[in-house]
Amino acid sequence: MAIFCLNMPACAEKQPPEMINKAKDLHKRMPLIDGHNDLPWRYREKVDRALSKMDISQLQPELNTDIPRLRQGGVGGQFWSVYVSPDLKGQEFVRATMEQIDLVYNMISRYPGTFQLALTANQVEDAFQAGKIASLIAIEGGHSIGNSLDVLRMFYELGMRYMTLTHNRSIPWADSATDVARANGLSRFGEEVVREMNRLGMIVDLSHVSPKTMHDALDVTEAPVIFSHSSARALIDHVRNVPDDVLKRLSINGGVVMVAFVPIFVSKAAHEYFLKREAERERLKSLSGSNDLSVEEGVKRWVETNPEPSASLNDVADHIDYIRSVVGVNHIGIGSDFDGSAAFPKGLEDVSKFPMLTAELIRRGYSDEDISKIIGGNILRVMRQVESVAQRLKQERSPSEALIEELDSSSTGNNLDRTVV
Repeated sequence: MAIFCLNMPACAEKQPPEMINKAKDLHKRMPLIDGHNDLPWRYREKVDRALSKMDISQLQPELNTDIPRLRQGGVGGQFWSVYVSPDLKGQEFVRATMEQIDLVYNMISRYPGTFQLALTANQVEDAFQAGKIASLIAIEGGHSIGNSLDVLRMFYELGMRYMTLTHNRSIPWADSATDVARANGLSRFGEEVVREMNRLGMIVDLSHVSPKTMHDALDVTEAPVIFSHSSARALIDHVRNVPDDVLKRLSINGGVVMVAFVPIFVSKAAHEYFLKREAERERLKSLSGSNDLSVEEGVKRWVETNPEPSASLNDVADHIDYIRSVVGVNHIGIGSDFDGSAAFPKGLEDVSKFPMLTAELIRRGYSDEDISKIIGGNILRVMRQVESVAQRLKQERSPSEALIEELDSSSTGNNLDRTVV
């Protein structure tokens, strides 16, 4: 392989046809299941949830996702994020999340030849055998449940199959990786949320949470966890990535890191650029007389004179290599975050490009069996284990009646953030 191509980034961006064909063949045998896609948010943002105003059966160049490119990319299963803006107040979180769930159901109904709702691992495989894209629904951020286990249970009944415990800011019962601590990891109510998710059969997603929250959740959970869209922190020291001490615990827990494609998570150059841009933002904020508009205009001028470097498909594959070296191939998945970031690596610009990554793994010497685990087999195993744990726990205990007001008497309202990724 070294003789075949000495320039690894260049190889990753342009694979030989025979490797692409083999990658596509692997996608026909094992469903490629992507752990995180923010298309529902784009519908809300661009056309106020009106599916008729943005027909994804046609190419949509302003998006990363549409049906022609999903088919071209050999996507067999997709977790659709029903993220809602944490700027909403109080129970508006619950209503907005319900609207996003409705949007996903309507999308599935609008394109019945393409999408099929899947609530279990077996249903994912059934959809795949029928030539459909298995469509799973996921909450991104525990703010969506409005501090209520009753709401959590109803969301499960509506099809939620994982919940990311936080988004970009901490909530009363769980700390985010990108905010100050409020709960010192998980509060007592946060621990009860994890236990109730286990009982329901909802996967605990630890992307976005702080390392302390990761460890607390791993201490409490009786089922495997996932990181739906994160990468390896040892390679890129971004707080959204997974530290080695957490990675190593997955060998016992059985969980999966679904490697994200976001440039600042996977590329050293992109991450350093991000840090410099944010430093400039802070400098502009410190200037006398500055305001939000002047800061944003100043950042825009800085970006115009400091072009953002590109990440590459090769960077993403490096994270897969690294996670395999730490915890093994059984704990790796794919979590693109398409339509949740402003940019993506060269060679992985949209959902049509998944076979390029598979081809790169082939080029790096991964076996067909290992690639099948990475693209879908591992997350299907997690789903089955979560389902099995839930069957047992439902026999052992009733729905939790815990209230945040009782378990966390000092908890107050939410302080949350608006960005996606």
